[in-house]
Amino acid sequence: MMQFHIPDMACGGCLRGVTRAAHSIDPQAAIEADLPARRVKITSEHPSTAFLPALEAAGFPATPT
Repeated sequence: MMQFHIPDMACGGCLRGVTRAAHSIDPQAAIEADLPARRVKITSEHPSTAFLPALEAAGFPATPT
């Protein structure tokens, strides 16, 4: 499990974009979000570094926490 802070994630539409980006790396990844805190937890066998470029390309630069 990895956690990211995504400052630009503010609504359900943003969360859908983040989810699409994560699933482009691992379609089986489990996504949990805390919109008010702008945090996402991703459970995946892939390393966190695999998700960072996909999130940024989708317009949601992230910082691992």
